Amino acid sequence: MQNDNTRCGLIRKNESHFVDTIQKEAYVWCEKNWKHDDNEHIHTRAQLTFVEEGYQYFHIENKIYLVPQHHVIWIPSKKAHKITSEAQTVDLMVFLFKTVFPEDFYQHVHVFAAPPVLKEMLLYASKWNKTLVENDEQDIFFKAILKSLPNFCKESNGLEIPVPADKRLIPVCKDINSNFKYTLNIDALAEKAQMSVRSLQRIFKNETGITLQKYLQLTRILKSIELIDTQHYTLSEIAYKVGYQSLSAFTASYFAVMKSKPKNMKNQRASS
Repeated sequence: MQNDNTRCGLIRKNESHFVDTIQKEAYVWCEKNWKHDDNEHIHTRAQLTFVEEGYQYFHIENKIYLVPQHHVIWIPSKKAHKITSEAQTVDLMVFLFKTVFPEDFYQHVHVFAAPPVLKEMLLYASKWNKTLVENDEQDIFFKAILKSLPNFCKESNGLEIPVPADKRLIPVCKDINSNFKYTLNIDALAEKAQMSVRSLQRIFKNETGITLQKYLQLTRILKSIELIDTQHYTLSEIAYKVGYQSLSAFTASYFAVMKSKPKNMKNQRASS
């Protein structure tokens, strides 16, 4: 397990800053049952995280990225981030790179499902877990992973929840997060924001890049992924719990956001 002074091989200088004393160009740090804290932190290495089990939230700038099981997130160097999760178990593989290629891809955050080839490469790389000595095979293999990422990431399809900077919109977001099972009451939300309905819709779109209805959809899908992870409910039960009147409506909405169909983990575990 990680101790209080290190995380992923980096030495904690203070709550938000980690110092890199490792000479290797790249290495991997695997953790079962990952433990979280509430500290935003920053380091000079670029980071690739593979969620092997559970799900993970990454808080980066004005967005919250959901990274489900078997997805990866790419975080550029010196990009402050914080991680949270309420999953029962979170197993992560964290790859840290000292230098990256010059392409534009490596300068931005990306979340995408790990295709089979990438997944097998990452799992194979786990044999070098926490190995900080020089290894020619590892160096070549990790450089191949790094170089291949733009091709594996055809398009980012993770769930991104925007966080508005305008404080008047915070009560609106909190209300939607608390009442996501219900139809939007635009008049009540406008009253909470102390502005007209038209102003709320315009300002919310300008601040977040999405409409109130889209924000509700994203929130519902986020909640559904949390419920799927518990393995306590069928997909039909989850559909109703997050506000959809039918399984087909939920499945269509889930696919529109995640680019994949929801998997019924409860039934899969029962039949295995």
